[in-house]
Amino acid sequence: MSAQPAADEPLSEGSRALWRDRDFGVFWAAQTLSVVGDSFALIALPLLVLHATGSVAQMGLLTAVAGAASLLAGVFAGVVVDRLDRRKLLIACDVVRMVLYALVPLVWAFGPQIWLLYVLLPLGEAVGMLFSVTYVTVVRTLVSGDRITEANGRLNATAAAAGVVGPLCAGVVAARFGPAAAVGVDAASFGVSAACLSFVRFRGGTRSHLTDRAPEAARPRLWKDLLAGVSFLRAHPVLRALTVLLTMFSFLTLGLNDLLIYHLKHDLGQSDGTVGTVFAAGAMGTITGALLVAPVRRTLGFGATWIGTVAVCGLAVAGIGSADSVAGVAVLTATFLGCTSMAGTCSMSLRQEVTPEHLLGRVTSAFWTIHYSAAPIGAAVLTWAAQRHGTAPVGLAAGACCLLIAALALLTPVRRPRPERSPGPA
Repeated sequence: MSAQPAADEPLSEGSRALWRDRDFGVFWAAQTLSVVGDSFALIALPLLVLHATGSVAQMGLLTAVAGAASLLAGVFAGVVVDRLDRRKLLIACDVVRMVLYALVPLVWAFGPQIWLLYVLLPLGEAVGMLFSVTYVTVVRTLVSGDRITEANGRLNATAAAAGVVGPLCAGVVAARFGPAAAVGVDAASFGVSAACLSFVRFRGGTRSHLTDRAPEAARPRLWKDLLAGVSFLRAHPVLRALTVLLTMFSFLTLGLNDLLIYHLKHDLGQSDGTVGTVFAAGAMGTITGALLVAPVRRTLGFGATWIGTVAVCGLAVAGIGSADSVAGVAVLTATFLGCTSMAGTCSMSLRQEVTPEHLLGRVTSAFWTIHYSAAPIGAAVLTWAAQRHGTAPVGLAAGACCLLIAALALLTPVRRPRPERSPGPA
């Protein structure tokens, strides 16, 4: 959030207004409920694979396939978001994911079918990418520009609070009724989220300013439309560097959940319930980071906040694989997720602040597509290496590389304290 000399008092008033805003409140509740279910799937789907195969490599392969589907969807998501009604798109995505994930417990009732996960999870991730791009574009229609970082922080904080309850319940449900039942809870959460979103009114409408009512000949060609977001990122010095750095960071960290679960289950011999407890502790870190990001960014500036949190992430990753106690793993997980929350909120808010409305969907889509492009490969490599060489050396290597990313950022425009004030591309 930009820090302006006379903005401190209005910001305090704006903070209170977020709690009173009816539409923001309903939107806020919908996302919180959805995350409760998502946290079930976060634990339940890897456990389904591990219970059926006993292989962390299979867990990593499923993560990689799902990530690849999300990446492919991201190529076209921005064009879809910038052309269609965003409110209806959010609701449709929730309904589709509800149906997809509801199939898992129904089929699992007749016995494990690992192949089904390789079909449903990639589809669910693809629809999830479309939802995520849409979600970013509508936040700016709910709050004013000087409150974007704060709104994102509050959304992330309450989502993480739901993530404290979700993993704990997921561990209990998975231990008592099986991981498939936990996936069923995820499906139900998407239905509730869709119902809530149907009551939200977005300021200024939910269609972008693309010429969707113009004659067909006046509309941009599809390939130019697809490249519009990439062109904006390439022309903006801070977003260009940030995209490259986050591509490397995602390569190193997408498979961390699988690595963490494998370390707890295989190396430390812990139960499914303990896995849920550790993820709940990690969610507490996310809450803390999300609540701190707005004041920290106002005080330190964008560059110091983003680079500092990535560096701390590296230290946490380096220690997770070698931690020999559940408490140690929980603290390091909370540290990693808290700093990831701060860095991610800063990055997303900056894109929302500097991108023109009619390009926001395509820029968001291009940003995520590029910086997740190598992540599925990274997840497969990380989990394969962990099974072959152990979690300690893999975690140490990944952490050292995250520290290198933070060091490289010091040599780029990302280090600027107020990039939102810098002139961007025309």
